[in-house]
Amino acid sequence: MLFAGGSLVCERAAAAVSAANWDSAQQRQVLADGLMSESAGSFSGAGQLSGAQANATMVALAAKLQSTAAEQGASGEQGASGEHGASGEQNADGEQGTSEQHSASTSPPPTPVAHTAQNPVTVVTFDRMLVEELGLASVAAHVQQTAAAVGLDPPSYFGTEVLARFLELRYEHPVSAQRLDLFPDQPITRAEAAWSLARVIDLNAWDVTDAREAMSAFELPQMTAPQRQALRIAVSRIGYPYVWGGTTDNTADGLEHGGFDCSRFAWRVYKVSGLPWGKQIRGRTAAEQAGEIPRSGRLGIDQLAPGDLLFFGSAHLDSKATESNIIHEGIYLGDGWVIHSSGQGVYVLPLNGSWLGSSFAWGRRVID
Repeated sequence: MLFAGGSLVCERAAAAVSAANWDSAQQRQVLADGLMSESAGSFSGAGQLSGAQANATMVALAAKLQSTAAEQGASGEQGASGEHGASGEQNADGEQGTSEQHSASTSPPPTPVAHTAQNPVTVVTFDRMLVEELGLASVAAHVQQTAAAVGLDPPSYFGTEVLARFLELRYEHPVSAQRLDLFPDQPITRAEAAWSLARVIDLNAWDVTDAREAMSAFELPQMTAPQRQALRIAVSRIGYPYVWGGTTDNTADGLEHGGFDCSRFAWRVYKVSGLPWGKQIRGRTAAEQAGEIPRSGRLGIDQLAPGDLLFFGSAHLDSKATESNIIHEGIYLGDGWVIHSSGQGVYVLPLNGSWLGSSFAWGRRVID
């Protein structure tokens, strides 16, 4: 038995974290901001979020975002839409106007108020509502349509989950509390909703602008039938939890929760699904999968094709793959986009312009 600094302390700490209290600070924040309310003197963090509660929350959130946008506009800062405020703008004749002259014309547009008839509200529905509140619904629709146009048959919530997780609106529980992770179609708890709302309030205008610009550029190439077959499996798992060592959608692998870590996500797509190309993959870790091909088979960033495995870390193209220099793995969607399992569960990031690009080591082709 281990005591201070050992596993017993860790186990007790993990046991103390519950579905009701794991984000007490965020619960207090959303109460103080008037975004959620208590019932009978309790926040009831483990309880499911009802449709009525979600709708009331969105009304309050819209008002807060509108107020924030107005304050930014009055000071000439950039609002969430990426537009500048009134102070010092030019009028139609190219002349500088005063803030008073422009106060009416430059008031921020009304913030949309998302609504749902669902009860209880699922994770993906709540994420969709937040994306709408942030004015990114059209960008999410573009992502959805792009994936559908190349035959990936994305789930109906693919676009909004891509945006929500790009903005890091979800919380991925640590290994010691993975039992608390939720699947996309599960009812969201009030605690989970509170964490996401606190994250939205903490976003600045540049975060939203960055998401709009990055995801408006989301494009995918035409694919072969084998590439589509593999990537349909990958995109269908958008939003699944990151689970260390996990290889299955459920607990069939003996773990307490379904989901995948980075290398086992590739294992799930290619091997658990029974795709013929999965026979080439033997290792479980990213380093093992990266190292089981000859150096001559390694792919540079300009050689990548949809369905390729991508490896990340401090290694370079000619390095020996080790557990210390290859520490992450993803699957290439094409045109500079990667789907992987990490801090936002299964989600999508650009290869360039994110932490993935600076740590890319090499790729591996598995689809013949």
